[in-house]
Parts: sequence; C-alpha cells; structure tokens
Amino acid sequence: MRELERDPSSDTTACARLAIVGRGRLGNALAAAFERAGYEVSGPLERGADGRGADAVLLCVPDGEINRAAAHIAPGPLVGHCSGATRLDALTPHEGFSLHPLMTVTAQGADFSGAGAAIAGTTSRALGLADRLARALGMRPVEIAEADRSAYHAAASIASNFLVTLEAAAERIGAAAGLERDQLVPLVRTTVENWSRLGPERALTGPVARGDDATVARQREAVAEVAPDLLALFDELVAATRALAAGRDREAQPA
Repeated sequence: MRELERDPSSDTTACARLAIVGRGRLGNALAAAFERAGYEVSGPLERGADGRGADAVLLCVPDGEINRAAAHIAPGPLVGHCSGATRLDALTPHEGFSLHPLMTVTAQGADFSGAGAAIAGTTSRALGLADRLARALGMRPVEIAEADRSAYHAAASIASNFLVTLEAAAERIGAAAGLERDQLVPLVRTTVENWSRLGPERALTGPVARGDDATVARQREAVAEVAPDLLALFDELVAATRALAAGRDREAQPA
C-alpha cells in the first residue's frame, strides 16, 4: 500500500466524459460529485448500459454484478469498479481500474473531499486515470496491490461497519440504565478524535487499561444480566483491550 503523490504523467488518460453505471447510493453520489468537479457525466445508468460515447465507465454495482456489468460495456473506454475487495480481473477484457472511496455513503449523498481512496489499475494509464478521478473529488489516493485487497477491505469494515455494531451494543446496554444514544455520542466522538491524534496505545483509557479488574468484573455481571447474548463479545473485547494495554506498558518501560 502506498499513498500516491501527484504525477502529471503523459500516459494519464484525459477523461472529460464519464459514464456511471449503477443507481444505488454510491452511483448517485459519485455522479453528482463528478458533475460538480466539471466532468460530463452520463448517468447514473441502469445495469446493462454499454457506456458508448464515454472516455471511461465507472461501475457502481454490487461486487457480484461487476463481471456481468463489465461484459455489457462496449470496447474502447477504460472501465473501473468501486469495490474495495474485488480484483481487477473482474473487468476483463477491458483496460481496468478501481476507485474505492474510503468512506460511508448514505442516501443523502456524500462529500468525498478529504477521504482516502483505494486505487489500482491494470496499466499505468488506467492507474493514472484512477488517481486523477480521486483527486478531482478531493480524495487522497492510495494504491492497493491485488494481493492486499481483502486485508484493506477488512480494515475498512472493522473501522466503519463493526464500529456501528459495537456502538449498537453500547446503546443497548446503556438503555438498561436509562442512558440514551445522544449521551454516548460525545464520548464516541472524543474517543475517535483521540485515536486519530494520539494512536491507539496513548488514546486507550478505562478500567481495563488501568488494570482495575474489580470494575471490569462488575461490568461483566451487568452485561450478563441485561444482555447475556453480548457477553462473549464483551469478553473478547476485554481480552483484546488487555493485550493492547500490555503492549503499551511494555513500550513505556525503560530499556
């Protein structure tokens, strides 16, 4: 994985006309964003569109539909997909690229500026186009090797999807004590900001981090009472947090 520096390479394809295939949240958000960035955008188009007349076609379809959607594209334009986990051979026989915004997109749209973007290309020309498209929306492109795509996507899922699942668990347990979601939000925001600024070891706080086993035991009893199905998750998180704290403490010891 490497973050790319701006490179005005002569083999970067000019792309004034961009076709977006896929009418889901991402397709709609990218079509609007590229139009604002000055591109001539066709779409978002329905699956099965052939992309004729476009300089490049970007497939915003489910992973399992990428190969089928690519097969409908007429020869000529470069063809890309927006999947974080799917390899580029799904775009065969086209000269292919990938552009995966490292952010969540809701039905209300998205502002891509400042987000990371995982990119790849089957040729330097295709990679250059992916880089150019990412930068046009203010994203920071990072090239991801084919062999690393699954690990990259797992990291993204843990950081985003699993975080929501974890907060749902906290919300549910907190509700048993009369705690509401909006009372947890400032804590979550501050924690994420500290992690971003300090890194995981220095941002870690709480009873596990300070070795307060008696408090952790009382917490476990409460979870067992109000949400017993979450007890295994609680135990795994305690174990992982202890390992993180132990690593921090080892690094803090003088050599």
